[in-house]
Amino acid sequence: MSIFKAIKLDKSMYKVGGSSFTRELEKLDPSTEYAGSELAGLDAFQRQLKRFDIHVSGSQSDTIQKFFQTSDSAYLFPEYVCRAVAQGMNEAALLNEIIATKTNINSLDYRSIITDLSDNDKNMPAIAEGEKIPETVIKLSDVLVKLVKRGRMLVASYEAIKFQRLDLFTVTLKQIGAYIAKAQMSDAVTTLLNGETPVTTAATGKVTYADLLNLWGSFADYEMNTILASPVMVQKLLAMPEMQDAAAGLAFHGTGKLITPMGAKIIKTSCVADDTLVALDKRFALEMVTAGDVQVDYDKLIDSQLERAAVTSIAGFGKIFPDAVQVMKLKTA
Repeated sequence: MSIFKAIKLDKSMYKVGGSSFTRELEKLDPSTEYAGSELAGLDAFQRQLKRFDIHVSGSQSDTIQKFFQTSDSAYLFPEYVCRAVAQGMNEAALLNEIIATKTNINSLDYRSIITDLSDNDKNMPAIAEGEKIPETVIKLSDVLVKLVKRGRMLVASYEAIKFQRLDLFTVTLKQIGAYIAKAQMSDAVTTLLNGETPVTTAATGKVTYADLLNLWGSFADYEMNTILASPVMVQKLLAMPEMQDAAAGLAFHGTGKLITPMGAKIIKTSCVADDTLVALDKRFALEMVTAGDVQVDYDKLIDSQLERAAVTSIAGFGKIFPDAVQVMKLKTA
């Protein structure tokens, strides 16, 4: 029989700055102590679900009221909501395909670092004995990264949903997370476009292989490995003769993955305008900044007051190396 630590749960575990409920649980019940046991692979929160015999997924998942069977188990409900929303964000998010790094902060003000690389900085000449080593200056940016709060207010009475299965409720929460992720993707695209001077296609209203070559060639010191485009623009790319050879078609129909002439990964998103194509080197282009994880009104959720319980996520984006981003627009008549 599994042995679970009888940890006393309380609201203060949600109030620790720079931490989370799960991290506080891990301090009291480290996962390392379960190596080799049947509970290995579970984190502290998942072990607490087992402790109270709460099943959150599958056809035999419990109802929402199972979280409120005891005063202790009720403290697990806000973390469950956070995880379900975060899961929806992760499953829907394309952000991991375009960000170079993710920074988590504990404030609403953040300045990134910048490196002003001149042509001399990019050259690495041989250094003779006694010669001064060339310098590359790294400093704080003068511009604050704008952080934006995205989220939804849960409006439902506990009496109305307490008999609903957690598996169904999880799907609803995941959808909220998916919408948050899409909004954050739009913020990321706005940041990538900011300050860019687009190159224009040669022909009106269409993209040619020569246009892509021109875009690819504009990455002097970087690699064009990612392309963001709307569904309409992706259709234009697929209609190019170079995309209609047997090998490209077989790969697309078999895996759903596009083979592009430049070898860049195409990400289809409605966050980019139909006449615009954003190309970047994802290794150096964009930083994502988050102020904590998904946040919920834990007080209301613990007390089963879902009438006005907010679920939010705070994030912003900043360019790291502007030259790692290039934009192309369709020529207009």
